[in-house]
Amino acid sequence: MKKTLGWAIACTLLLPGRLAGEEDRSTEKIVPRSATELQTRIREVLARTKTPAVGYAVFDGEGVELAAGVGTADVASSRDATADTLFRIGSISKMFVGLSALLLQEEGRLRLEDSFRSHAPEIAFENPWESTEPVRLVHLLEHTTGFDDLTLREYAHGRELGLKEGLDYEPRSRRSRWRPGTRFSYCNSGPSMVAYVIEKLSGRRFEDFVGERLFVPLGMTTATYFRPAPEKAATLYHADGTTPFPYWEILVRPSGSINASPAELAHLGVMLLNRGSYEGRGLLPEAAVDRLERPTTTYAARAGLAAGYGLGNYVSFEGGFELHGHDGGVEGGLATLAYSKDAGVGFVALINSGSGGALDDVSHLLRNYATRHKSKPVPPAAVKVSEGVARDYGGWYVPDSPRQEATRFLERLLGVTRVRLEGEKLRLLPLFAEERTYLAVGEGAFRREEHPAASLALLDTPEGRLIQTPQTLRCASSAGVIAQLALAGAAVVLMLSAPLFALVWIPRWLFGRLRHAPHLRARALSLAAVVSLLGAFSLVVLAGEDVIGRFGRPTPWSLGFCGLTVLFAVLAVYGLWLALRVPEGGTNRAARWHSILVAAANVLVAAYLGYWGIIGLRTWS
Repeated sequence: MKKTLGWAIACTLLLPGRLAGEEDRSTEKIVPRSATELQTRIREVLARTKTPAVGYAVFDGEGVELAAGVGTADVASSRDATADTLFRIGSISKMFVGLSALLLQEEGRLRLEDSFRSHAPEIAFENPWESTEPVRLVHLLEHTTGFDDLTLREYAHGRELGLKEGLDYEPRSRRSRWRPGTRFSYCNSGPSMVAYVIEKLSGRRFEDFVGERLFVPLGMTTATYFRPAPEKAATLYHADGTTPFPYWEILVRPSGSINASPAELAHLGVMLLNRGSYEGRGLLPEAAVDRLERPTTTYAARAGLAAGYGLGNYVSFEGGFELHGHDGGVEGGLATLAYSKDAGVGFVALINSGSGGALDDVSHLLRNYATRHKSKPVPPAAVKVSEGVARDYGGWYVPDSPRQEATRFLERLLGVTRVRLEGEKLRLLPLFAEERTYLAVGEGAFRREEHPAASLALLDTPEGRLIQTPQTLRCASSAGVIAQLALAGAAVVLMLSAPLFALVWIPRWLFGRLRHAPHLRARALSLAAVVSLLGAFSLVVLAGEDVIGRFGRPTPWSLGFCGLTVLFAVLAVYGLWLALRVPEGGTNRAARWHSILVAAANVLVAAYLGYWGIIGLRTWS
């Protein structure tokens, strides 16, 4: 089935930037000792990354320690950012959906275990296991439905709609690819489906419900799901720091549309540190906040792993601390809210550019400042892995829970990982990424050496042996993985040899040395096929920050990708047919066989891409 151009969503829009076990190792180890030094360091980051502005805050259980804006909120008018400037907070918005669902559960108006269809049968989705394992509200909030994320067409919609109209716009992406409640795969439509249920049960527009039940009690009086007055908000910019993005109307507003100031967003963190109370007023009981932070529906969560994604709130490990919170991103804006229950502190960072490096650097400065006087928790002691576990779980693994099904064709090749268990250590050895080492801390539970808690689980499931971190890796046969990689590697080498050999035969042909070579047409067609495929993927790379606009609608970019992949397939098949027709003695034997092998590699790749729906992919549809 053809889905959106998932592999092109290198625009990690509305995506949580860090999940358990994913610490950025480029983190600066600078620990600012004062608010003045902190601001100086942040200004250095802005200058280095061409980021116009940042709004930030540091808080603890007593309240907001400091809040400020640094840099330029709007370049054209030279308006400075302040602690009260509104920024887009992206997917941090999802936490308000989780909190709203908990409010109604406390009132007995819904249960997280309710099936979605029992509340909203009018909203379309497909789940092959619905009769026995229905999609439940908790699955939608914890991203364990198995749905694809939004299509690029949905991302690119760009017009304000009501919640139901937004959900009705493109329901085909909402199909469970595995049994609900088993695997994590981030999906922006899920929380908005829960928001629709809240809207129905409360009898109020979801945005108004959040405003009354959460924004007002938290003192977030300027926060809004809708476009604010330009003079109150930060303009969002491309990576150059000067070219603005237009305001992005998100099709499913509850999943990522909130505008908030750093000073006011920090109030949410204060309430969470106080386990449901803000300025003496109880919004939720402590048990409800604990539930917000705790994943329950993946295989790993059911096996006891506490790290993962809860109800719009997830765990990351940084600087030796366990942090809860959420990241967010929209076109030209990134955000994070993080807090440590153990240290009793947290921070907010909001920037008006898409520079992930800038957000990471600012976030780490804020984290180091907030925790400068705090002791790191003592990690659980490592234990030795049993010989049986080492034998059963060692081997080759492949990714098996892609955010977009259309990414599977790449992930199953580029994500291949070797797993080795030795003593108390588990080593993940990806072929195309950095090695990661974990220490065993219990039966099937592992932590990174620098982390205070487990973030990886070994699982024996009805689907076979899995690893969840929370993303899922599936154990695969060594023979199958090696054969797959060997074929892929051989095909890539042969295809890349076509333009290299062309540097020899094209000049010879131009000078009349090869005018009667029977294999020349086959070589030319194979070369044209390779160039077509390279051209298609080059369009994705060159789209850069504008991938949504260029591929979410019919444009020269999206139409070009669709046409070039079809052209590649046609030329690949025709080129092989011509190569096989070259007579045995009609040309140099080595040249003939090289021509056949290149053409066969093209056909193999075309068949592979066709199987996964990439040939002729209409990213705007």
